[in-house]
Amino acid sequence: MTNSQFEYVRKFELPDMCLPNCWPIVRIDGKNFHKFSHKHEFEKPNDARALKLMSRAAQEVMNGMVDVVLAYGQSDEYSFVFKKSTTSFNRRASKLSSLVVSQFASAYVFHWKSFFPDKELLYPPAFDARTVLYPSDKNLRDYLSWRQVDCHINNLQNTTFWALVHSGLTPTDAQERLKGTLASDKNEILFAQFGINYNNLEQIFRKGTVVIRDKKKPQTFQPAATAGEAKENKRTERGKKQIPTPLLELHVDVIKDEFWKTYPHLLDP
Repeated sequence: MTNSQFEYVRKFELPDMCLPNCWPIVRIDGKNFHKFSHKHEFEKPNDARALKLMSRAAQEVMNGMVDVVLAYGQSDEYSFVFKKSTTSFNRRASKLSSLVVSQFASAYVFHWKSFFPDKELLYPPAFDARTVLYPSDKNLRDYLSWRQVDCHINNLQNTTFWALVHSGLTPTDAQERLKGTLASDKNEILFAQFGINYNNLEQIFRKGTVVIRDKKKPQTFQPAATAGEAKENKRTERGKKQIPTPLLELHVDVIKDEFWKTYPHLLDP
C-alpha cells in the first residue's frame, strides 16, 4: 500500500520506543497456570520437569535474541534483561515484549514432549508479557532481588501447604493452619512435623533459575551453509557466521554482591 490513499492509517500507530540509558526487562507470566498445572497433573509443591521446560524455553529466547544478557525464572514466570544499549527492534517496547512472549510460548509447546514424554499437552498454554525500564544498575539488581525474594516466599508457603495436604489435611484446613504464620513458623512446621529442613531443599526451588551467557567459553565460528544464508545472517568475519555464546544455567543468590562480582560483564552497557 506504499503511497496509496490508505497509507494514512499508519499514523494511528503510537511510538513506544524505550527510553535510552535504561535496562529494558521483558517479564512473561503464565496465564491461569494454576488450572494448567492441575489439568496436566504437575507434581506439588514443585515439578522439576515443568521448571526445566520453562528454562528450556527461556534459552530459546536468548539464542534468538543476542541482546538478552540474563534471564531469571521461577514458577510460571521469566524475566529477560536486555542490554542497556540495545537497539534491537529500535527499542520498541511492543516489539520486544511480543517477540519474547511468542518465542517463549512456541518453544514451550515445541519442547513439551522432551520433558513430559508420557503426558499429552491438553490445550495450548498462554503467557502475558510486559516491558519495564530500569534506569540504574541498582534498580536492575533490586528488580531481580524482588523476583528472587518472591520465589522464596512462595516456595516456602507452597512447600508447607502441600506437606500439610499430603499429610491428610484438606486444602481449606491447610490454608487455615497457615493463616497468619511467619516464615519462622512455617520452617518450624516443616521440621517438627515432617522432618524437612527447608534450607536443604534443592536450590532450583528456593532460588529459581538464572540463565546467562558463558563468557568463559570462547565463541566459535562455522562456515555459512549457503550464499543466501551468508547474506541473511549477521557477519562476524568474512565467510563465517557467529555461533551464539553458550548459555549457563545457575541456581544461585542474585541478591548478594558475590554473583555480580563473579559475572561483572552482565552490567556492561
